[in-house]
Amino acid sequence: MTDTTDDQQLPDDEELIEKSAPDDRAELGPLDESEAPVRPYVDLGGLRIVPRAGMQMRLEVEEKTKRIVAVTLEHEGSTVQLQPFAAPRSEGIWAPVREVLRAQLERQGATVDEADGLLGPELRARLQSGPDGAPRAVRIIGVDGPRWMLQGLIGGQAAVDDAKAAAAIELFRSTVVCRGVEPMPPRELIALRAPKSA
Repeated sequence: MTDTTDDQQLPDDEELIEKSAPDDRAELGPLDESEAPVRPYVDLGGLRIVPRAGMQMRLEVEEKTKRIVAVTLEHEGSTVQLQPFAAPRSEGIWAPVREVLRAQLERQGATVDEADGLLGPELRARLQSGPDGAPRAVRIIGVDGPRWMLQGLIGGQAAVDDAKAAAAIELFRSTVVCRGVEPMPPRELIALRAPKSA
């Protein structure tokens, strides 16, 4: 009989990367579609968003391919940009993705610190300049779920104000990720689409 448990010994260079997620992720989110309660959602394919009064939603489209690459939610002076990625069942990808993001931001001249946030490790960055030329602060959060990782880029007031950040993170946690069953390489963006009009 072969042992298929996750704690079997691996060679040193093949250590499993532990998933990064709050202990209550399966109850408070972000949720997998198998965990989500039945309620009205805005269906974007790979993500389902809870509608809220005063919230605006913008789809970010890649110019060259015309595919939707992110969803940005604007609410009460803050923004949360959401991107769902495929991940292996047995390990997390937020830790290596965080390292890649940090290196990219530093190459662009940003100052980047890693902090222990409400959901675990996060990046807090000051970008060289925003649209108005002034330095712009962002928080980058991520949570590993079952076979997916949800990444969030928090901007606006929530990037610098902890109380506003808690509200933005609650928005992030209310999201449902719909990974689907088809095989996907780790770190591939889970397909998003525009909501069907009623």
